Amino acid sequence: MVFLIVLFLCLQFVSCAKISYIVEQGVGQLKLQNRARENSVVLKDPLVASKSKKKIKLVQEYKSYFYDYFEVKETSIYSKTTILEDSAVSYLVIVSKHDKIKAREECFPIAGCFPYLGFFKKASAIEYQKKMNKSGFVTYLRPVYAYSTLGYFEDTILSSFFYFNEKVLAELIFHELFHTVFFIKDNVSLNENMANYIGREMSYEYFKFDQKKRSELEEKEHQRNQLKKLIVDLVTELQGLYDKQKNLTMSQSTQILDSFLESSFRPKIKKLCDDLKIVGKKCYPLEKKWNNASFSAYLTYEEKEQVIHKLRNQYGFGIKELFHFIKAKYAEYQNLDSDKKSFSDYLFSL
Repeated sequence: MVFLIVLFLCLQFVSCAKISYIVEQGVGQLKLQNRARENSVVLKDPLVASKSKKKIKLVQEYKSYFYDYFEVKETSIYSKTTILEDSAVSYLVIVSKHDKIKAREECFPIAGCFPYLGFFKKASAIEYQKKMNKSGFVTYLRPVYAYSTLGYFEDTILSSFFYFNEKVLAELIFHELFHTVFFIKDNVSLNENMANYIGREMSYEYFKFDQKKRSELEEKEHQRNQLKKLIVDLVTELQGLYDKQKNLTMSQSTQILDSFLESSFRPKIKKLCDDLKIVGKKCYPLEKKWNNASFSAYLTYEEKEQVIHKLRNQYGFGIKELFHFIKAKYAEYQNLDSDKKSFSDYLFSL
């Protein structure tokens, strides 16, 4: 996840509310930095659990593998560790209109625009969520266990990483490190989808799974993609229901959403899970509480992965070749006229 950090020199260009937000997040980031200790020190600390030390060593291995893989000079990222007071490092609040499945963007100088606000203090996230709810918006709050400051600060290993198993941790680290080598301003969705895809595919190569294990993972990924596609299609269906009526009230929008979830979303998801023999909590869409904001968040992190995979297959690229191809296309895109379509549209229309 790419977390918003902007320089304090930009304060004169933003509103008082944003100044307050930036200051609070800046202070939170500095506290993380100040509490960080060199990995060598943490590894020698008898009060740190051996399981945690093992995860620190794994992060170091994943980091070296990533930069060697892409033949990029290794940075000082993850050279220190921060032990958090909470299980999550921060909290995201996604905001959407009651009749529109689109995240409300917040824009900042230098950093650009983001479809969420992140808070180091859970209380501040809840306060902001309540404020937006009272203003007539729909909201979704979720914990964050990793993020990238995009070079504004030296990112540290966070104790929230330690809750993940080795494979998931590898995907997480590869995901976050990808943000350090490639980032498109004002396009969080494509950034996150690329990082998700690269992180997962690199983990397959890192662990050198045998054909049986690879087939099992590919089958699970195939099932996941089918669920993902259905959710995206159903989101389009829901937006169509909103669009059929003009000037919807919050109450009317809520009725449309509730009816859609009950009569269309849950039955179709359940049928697909049954067909794919996905049982219990593994059929995750049935376990999740959905509204316009959570649907918007899902689209931000999931919608374009299959298109990226299709692009890769179209050219027969390996992961490294895919990265260099997209990077070259972005450089080409930046030289186009100012009045142009988004980079996502440009890339996937090839």
